[in-house]
Amino acid sequence: MYRKIVCEKLSTNFRECTRIMTAPLPKVRTSRRTRRAPCEQSHHVLGCSPQALNSGSILVKNEWCGINASDINFTNGKYMPGVKPPFDCGFEAMGKVAKVGENVTKLKEGDSVVYTSFGAFSEYQEIDARAAVSLPKIMPEALPLFVSGLTASIALEQVGEIKKDEIVLVTAAAGGTGSFAVQLAKQAGCHVIGTCSSDEKVEALKALGCDRPVNYKKEDLFQVLRSEYSDGVNVVYESVGASFFDIALNNLAKKGWSQEGGEKKPSTPITAKLLGKSASIRGFFLNDYTREWKPHMAKLLQMTQEGKLKSLVDQQACKQFNGLESIPDAIEYMYEGKNIGKVLVKL
Repeated sequence: MYRKIVCEKLSTNFRECTRIMTAPLPKVRTSRRTRRAPCEQSHHVLGCSPQALNSGSILVKNEWCGINASDINFTNGKYMPGVKPPFDCGFEAMGKVAKVGENVTKLKEGDSVVYTSFGAFSEYQEIDARAAVSLPKIMPEALPLFVSGLTASIALEQVGEIKKDEIVLVTAAAGGTGSFAVQLAKQAGCHVIGTCSSDEKVEALKALGCDRPVNYKKEDLFQVLRSEYSDGVNVVYESVGASFFDIALNNLAKKGWSQEGGEKKPSTPITAKLLGKSASIRGFFLNDYTREWKPHMAKLLQMTQEGKLKSLVDQQACKQFNGLESIPDAIEYMYEGKNIGKVLVKL
């Protein structure tokens, strides 16, 4: 048996809408005629006989999992409208191969792998072997590259269409995804402004190459943008919402764009503001860009190996959060803005 976190009702309160459940570990197929038990979906396996491991799959014993702002968007149904509980939670994990399907040739038991898949908040998970990236050893710093790194890389290139010498504003810049966005925008030759909530984070952003860190608890972001960037910003990587979204929208340069993130209605209709600047708001969801995953991951891994990209991991979180029981605490820790870099939980 193994344990996993399952969402039982739609809610933004991760702690209240989820619980830890147990399920039987899958068995390796003994012949090609072996078929799965009738209860194929992972959130339906309780009380069923063990499933057979798919011939092209591997079973991973997870050692680390990543925390994302998307974890709450997933449990409240925002990312998958119409989804009905129960369903498994979590998006990314790293661990060692525990079992190998009969047609898997490139991986073996004991290999270290990292992957992204629904249901990663689990002690074990079956995944398609093709989705796993092999590692020489368990490397927590490689885990943020998947969801956070891919999101920043693809969004800036495909949606933001950033160009050299543009001014890019990144909100939540010291977080897991924001820290990648800052570095990638700098690599593209842009001038980068990054928002954060403490002097410690300001120093972390400077170390990443951020040109103008803004501690919004000490400085007025709107006034900083109006006084220091009077012509506006070209691209805004916006992942906070509320007032940050409005500030970003009001400070867009002509033909600029902002990633959608806010709910608050400005006094002037958004359409009028966009029309007056020939600007745009563009949404981004990582799962809509699966064809871009492999080339962008290859680029991120190469940049990391060459020392051109730093995977920023929150060291305090690594020490503080252990086991599935600590995942709700880790999510709250991130939403309280305490993290510098990616929040990881050791399983």
